Parts: sequence; structure tokens; C-alpha cells
Amino acid sequence: MWAMLRNNRDIRALFIAQVVSYAGDWFAYVAFVGLVQDFTDLPLLVTMVYVAQSLPAFFMSAVAGPAADRFDRRRILLTVSCVQAIAAAGLLLVGSRGTLWLGFVCLCVISALGSFVGPAAQAGIPNLTAGPEELKHASLLFGSLWGAMLAVGAALGGLVASIFGRDAAFIANAASFVIAAGFVLLIRRPMQLDRDRGSAVAATRMRPIVDMKEAFSYARQDHALLALLASKATFAMSAGIVGLLAVLATDDLHGGDGATGLLLAARGIGVAVGPLIAAKLVGPSLARVLLLCGASGLSFGVLYLGLSIAPALGIAVPLVLLAHLGGGAQWTLSTYGLQRRAPDHIRGRILAGDFGMVTLIITISNLAAGGLAEVTGARVAIATFATIGLAAGLLYLALTRTLRAELTREEAAEVALTR
Repeated sequence: MWAMLRNNRDIRALFIAQVVSYAGDWFAYVAFVGLVQDFTDLPLLVTMVYVAQSLPAFFMSAVAGPAADRFDRRRILLTVSCVQAIAAAGLLLVGSRGTLWLGFVCLCVISALGSFVGPAAQAGIPNLTAGPEELKHASLLFGSLWGAMLAVGAALGGLVASIFGRDAAFIANAASFVIAAGFVLLIRRPMQLDRDRGSAVAATRMRPIVDMKEAFSYARQDHALLALLASKATFAMSAGIVGLLAVLATDDLHGGDGATGLLLAARGIGVAVGPLIAAKLVGPSLARVLLLCGASGLSFGVLYLGLSIAPALGIAVPLVLLAHLGGGAQWTLSTYGLQRRAPDHIRGRILAGDFGMVTLIITISNLAAGGLAEVTGARVAIATFATIGLAAGLLYLALTRTLRAELTREEAAEVALTR
């Protein structure tokens, strides 16, 4: 995996660009959550910070997916990073309860633009790698990257905000997008396959609804694609838990920005390490991908049930870390399966549709969890949504059992033919 980064210049440039950008995002998240808590002390409004980072991405996914299939993916990444830097600088203007709305607007703009990054980068990775084995390593590495930068960015963000002030964290976020754009410029190989002349002309016409409908129609014909698309939904149903970590850290565990940063960092370490462990277990089998996705969802629910009764930060941190070993593995493995299964001409739309659907469910889950926490407290809300995630994981394993058996037979037949 690390040899790939040494030898593949384009993957290395994209990797570093994502490293810098993700780290800056979590600097801003920790700092802005702290502002919201200082100015309002409302759990629902705290969860709205997470919503502001996710809901706009859902609304833009219908445009982001077709854009990743129709336009130059490298140019998309470059343009988006530059505009995100301007929006990130707007967070410096938030200094009172009356200006919190401006911070939410800036986060929404960053999120909406960020919805173009995922499909363009993920759809382009198969075209920057040399063969199926390198694709697996790249997919799992980039999947663990988000979590690693959450760990580093959240921990450092909490530290920087505590020592140097929140404006320093916001400046770091804006600078991260500029640096990311510089590394995207270093990518030389095209991030999509050549299209014929008719396709090039069609690329000038954007038809978001029609394009996404075409993608989902394609997916309905392939049960493995459908199962991979459904995988993240089992995690998303219980993802309202994540928006309550800051509330748990401050109200129940009696911490501040530092405690919030620790819990988010533990989450990030889990998300980063989970895919690396999964890489050792999954092999080339899609059937095993589906099995591990379901099992990972179960572990996520069980461990968050434990978090709901954790008496101290020292116990809460490892529980969050272990829970997100499963969450990270599930998220990354389903993306890897989609990259393998979906052809290049429609891959951007499939990945954008996957992200948009999951984002909508995550947003609803966060709003519901925040509302429940207002009434019952964070611990009861966490226990409730952990149970929902546990039930969803069990249902997923049951519904994909026949498909996993079919894929296992097909894979065994392919191996036999190659001998």
C-alpha cells in the first residue's frame, strides 16, 4: 500500500490533497461546534452543525454525479478547492450569536461544493491505478484517509482552538483548500477514460435528474450493486449518534473543546484503522465484502450501546474508537465494491447517488437524534439510535444471504476456469 504511494505519482498527489483538505475540515468543525455551544447551549443546534456539513451535499449529488461522468474530474477538484477556500475564510466573520447564521451558510457552501469532490476523486481512482490489486489498496487507503484526518484534524483542531483561538482553526481550514488545489495540479494522467466524439458533445449537456435516473436504473439490474448501495444505509440510520458526541463530551462527561476533539479523534482512528484491517480479511471476493459490511454494522451498534452508559471519558474514548473500526470498514468496503462493480461511464453517478442517499439518511438521523436528546438527554438518544443500527445490520445480513451465496458460487466458477 505504501509502495503504491511511492511509485504512483498521481495517486500520491491526490492522496496528499485529500489529507490536507480533510484535516482542515475538522479544524473548522471542532472550532465552530465550540462557538455554537458557547452562544446557544442547545443540543439540537449543535447537531445542526453536522447537518450543515451533510445536507447540502445531498441536494447537490444529483449534479455532482453527472458532472464527474461528463467533465474533467481533475478540473472539478481544482475549481472546487479554490472556491471552498473563499467560503472557509467566511467563518472568520462569526463572532456572536447574531452572526452564527453566517457560519452555517459558509459550512453549507463548503459542503455543497465538497459533494463534487467525492464522486470525481473516487470515480477517477480506478483510472489512476495499475490493475485490480492496486485499486483495492488505493480504495481502502483513501477510505481510511478520511478517518485518519478526522483523528488528526479533530485532535489538533481542539488543541489549536484551545491554545490559539478558534480563528486560527478557521484560517487553517481555508489554507488547507489552497494547498489541496496545488497538489491536484500535479496529477498528470487523465482521471477518466476517453469518450468518443458523440460522448464529448453530450458532455456539454447536463441533465441531472435524467442522468441519475439512468444510474439507478442500471443499478436495479445488478443485485450486487443494489446491496452495496444499501450497505451504508444501515450505518446511516444510526449516524445521529455522531452528532451527539460533542453534547456527550460537554454535558455528560463534563469536558470542553478538548474532550470533543478526543472523541472525534477516537472516531477518526477507528475509521482509519477499520479499512486497513478489512483489507486483510476481504480478499477479492464481493460476497465477503457484503458479509463484512453487515458484520461491521452490528459491531457499531453494540459498541455505541456501551457508550450510552460510559461513566467517564477514559471509557468513552476506546468505545468510540472500536465502534468506528466497524463503521469505517463498512463505509470503505461498500465504496470499494462500487468502484469494482460499476463501469467508468456511469461510476461517478453511482458513487454520487450512493453518497447522496446516505447523506439524506444521516441528516434525518441527526435531526431526530438531536430532537430526542433535547427531551431525553444524550445518553438515551445514543442508546436508541444504536439499537436502530443494530437492527438494521441484522436485517441487512438476512436480506443479502442468498445474494452472498450466489456470488460465492460465481466466484468459485471463475477461479475454476482460470486454472
